[in-house]
Amino acid sequence: MSSSTLQETAVPNRGGRPRDPSRDGAIRAAILRLLGEVGYNALTMDAVAAEAGVGKATIYRRWRTKSDLVVDTITEMQQAGFVVPDTGDLTEDLRLILRSLVAEVTGPTGSAALSLLSSLPHQPALADAFRAGPLAGWRSALAAVWERAEARGEVRSGTAHTAIAQAASALVVQRWLLTGEPLDDDYVDTVLETVVLPLARAAAPA
Repeated sequence: MSSSTLQETAVPNRGGRPRDPSRDGAIRAAILRLLGEVGYNALTMDAVAAEAGVGKATIYRRWRTKSDLVVDTITEMQQAGFVVPDTGDLTEDLRLILRSLVAEVTGPTGSAALSLLSSLPHQPALADAFRAGPLAGWRSALAAVWERAEARGEVRSGTAHTAIAQAASALVVQRWLLTGEPLDDDYVDTVLETVVLPLARAAAPA
């Protein structure tokens, strides 16, 4: 296919049948699976179409380029976001949200994110989407848990934006990215009991 033909095919279709949201979801799921398997550089529109079970024209009607497609998928990860727990207790809220984080990073979303890390310095749009997407979602959800604990008087005001609040997620992300050690619910419990909760107790109002 010539570059001019590709450009014509790639222009989003403004008419015809409306977009089918179920196809968008299938395409995004296919992207996450393929990113985890082959990485960003080896990802192709043909492979995405085959994995999603749609025609390539269906993809080009929605996204002009591979970068557009991946950026949109990353942005959608923020909109899905975490359900922020509100049990009325900081310990249980942290346990639930950190277990959700572990489930995310050890699943297809985490595999896709790992595959993108080496491309982010060379793809500014991807880097911006990643920061504004999943990273922003994780930070916002965790901050909400600590802010609710502040409102209940479990910790001092302002704790949500200190290293104390960041310690738990930092240890999870470190193990995910760097050490290769098991990352599961037992590790979450260990982090809470030995690191985060002692720090939280130290930050309790006098």
